Amino acid sequence: MPEKALPQEEEIRVGVYTCCCGGNIGDVVRCEAVAKALERLPNVVVSRTDMSMCSNAGQALIEQDIKENGVNRIVIGACAPSLHEQTFRGTVARAGLNPYFYHHVGIREQDSWVHHHDPDGATAKATRLLTAGIAKARLLDPLEPIHLAAKQHALVIGGGVAGLRAALDIARRGIQVTLIEKSPFLGGHVAQLESVFPTGAAAREMLAGLIQQVVTQPNVTIYTQAELVGMKGYVGDFQATIRQQSRGVSDDMAEAVLAACTVELPNEFDYGLTTRKAVYRPYPGCYPPTPAVDWDHYTEGCIQLNGHPLHLENQPKTFEVAVGAVVVATGFKPYEPYPGEYGYGEFPEVVTLPQFIRLLALRKEEEELIWNGRSVRNIALIHCVGSRQMDGINEPQPDGQINNYCSRVCCTATLHVANELHARFPDINIFDVYEDIRTYGRGHETYYTEASQNQVRFLRFHDDELPQVTAAPPDDPFPLLIRVNDYLTWGEEMELPVDMVVLAVGMMPNPVDDLIKLLKVSPGTDRFLLEVHPKLRPVETAVPGIVLAGTAQGPMNIQESCAAAGAAAAKVAGLLSQGQVELDPFVAQVNPDLCDGTGRCVAVCQYEDAIALETVVGNGRSVQKAVVTPANCAGCGVCVGACPNRAIDLLGWRLNQYDAMIDAIAAETLPQWELA
Repeated sequence: MPEKALPQEEEIRVGVYTCCCGGNIGDVVRCEAVAKALERLPNVVVSRTDMSMCSNAGQALIEQDIKENGVNRIVIGACAPSLHEQTFRGTVARAGLNPYFYHHVGIREQDSWVHHHDPDGATAKATRLLTAGIAKARLLDPLEPIHLAAKQHALVIGGGVAGLRAALDIARRGIQVTLIEKSPFLGGHVAQLESVFPTGAAAREMLAGLIQQVVTQPNVTIYTQAELVGMKGYVGDFQATIRQQSRGVSDDMAEAVLAACTVELPNEFDYGLTTRKAVYRPYPGCYPPTPAVDWDHYTEGCIQLNGHPLHLENQPKTFEVAVGAVVVATGFKPYEPYPGEYGYGEFPEVVTLPQFIRLLALRKEEEELIWNGRSVRNIALIHCVGSRQMDGINEPQPDGQINNYCSRVCCTATLHVANELHARFPDINIFDVYEDIRTYGRGHETYYTEASQNQVRFLRFHDDELPQVTAAPPDDPFPLLIRVNDYLTWGEEMELPVDMVVLAVGMMPNPVDDLIKLLKVSPGTDRFLLEVHPKLRPVETAVPGIVLAGTAQGPMNIQESCAAAGAAAAKVAGLLSQGQVELDPFVAQVNPDLCDGTGRCVAVCQYEDAIALETVVGNGRSVQKAVVTPANCAGCGVCVGACPNRAIDLLGWRLNQYDAMIDAIAAETLPQWELA
């Protein structure tokens, strides 16, 4: 884009723009008074206010001042820089000015929101903060973005529906994709479902169609039983180390080996309701169709063919792939109730919702629903098990945390099952015991309406009065009793005799501590992986080039997971499609004249290969100097504080700029402002 060349001796002309932020700032800070005070400062040629500087009209005002009034430094006082820094940088660039001749001052979160009872103090503080911003603006440098070559190749971690969707969408944009899945088969939890809401489509048929599109896409390479074990580099040029386990069985001998295997294990696909062999396929039509060996439970000699033991050997291989970006789609795991929670693990009649879904799938349509040797007449579904937990009431996880978030999907999934139960077994009495019902998705409320019409009995409990599941007396015709204070009947205590209890368990992130360390991404307080900003950068992590898809990021239904995967694919395509990536220039810079090679900067740096000591020759002798690799530098500034000689600066945040800002903030007198 064209930039206005700024000679060294050119007069500095500062434009200051104080945003009212639709009242978020202007209802507390007297923005007009601030603007009038600031226009008296040296180098300030324009000082304006606007109800919304980020609007098209507000941005046009800034562009006009740059073009017509010769403004060559921009200071904006508005909401947090993280929200609109990119917006205003684009505004400045469109007007032909270097986009880094702009400084943003947060006067909403740091001023109006925290001083809303003190308008005078807030106005004085806004004036002082913006005065400091002007002091920095006088010393801004004409920086240039860092341009890096980018490999047009993406790594997708996870072969569930989000990973498959992301891989397909990236590949369709002409970018090579390597997809790795830790388990032997693709599909994730969707493969365990029979139908999906709100369409009612057959889950595995839908999944098979998606898998078929991915495996026939020439730009996609798939590795199952594979995981990431090493990662180096930076956005555009990551070096990923992948380890893949052997499948153990070839197609030509698959059926014979399946028939001959004698080791039986609980089948995790059916949540332990059935068994499988140590050599297995999880379900008919799975992909890949070749059986896999469960090496953790395979024993030598457990398979005999023609009277002779068959020796299977795991020969894992490790290889490297160079990629420009990474999509993390590691999925979720269902919450596992602790022993005794609502009778789970204590009474065989208590199961989780995922187990119950598989139980219904294993029953033929015309079969009676029988569990633990008795016909099911009454059944209760309990919501919010492992979600929306409270300290002091719910048992914490091993890390000491509780799941205080809503898992979002469970309510509709529970109602979906309730309606299926009524359709298949109309004589069963269904009780729905809930804290709140959140059928938030489009068309999901229909499930609640239908359940009401199907005579599902709803009972509502409070989060500090959880239902109690106990064994019924020996002479009772039902094995369990549920006691609950029902606040649909003003807190009246109810006692429900039931044959089964189904716990609607929430979602928890898959344990990915190894990936967190390798990729240097951050989990949120809910342990799911954290995005930069839920609205402005909803799928990006703080590490450039690493994005999130699906339930690795938080509880989502299938539609939302696919939408998030599409957003991740669009972000990856935007990064890699041009063959290069552009990064902000806010990285460390070493002054070699001041550097004496102490290495303290290297010792404190937390980013691999960001700064290192290198030997240079000068004046006939070899000396060590610190050298920064901009692509690896995160601009954290730790090295700046560690250097004893002030030999390191952070571009865009130089030490002399800090000094000027501190002097302005600490000044005894402020620009005078008057009450409007």
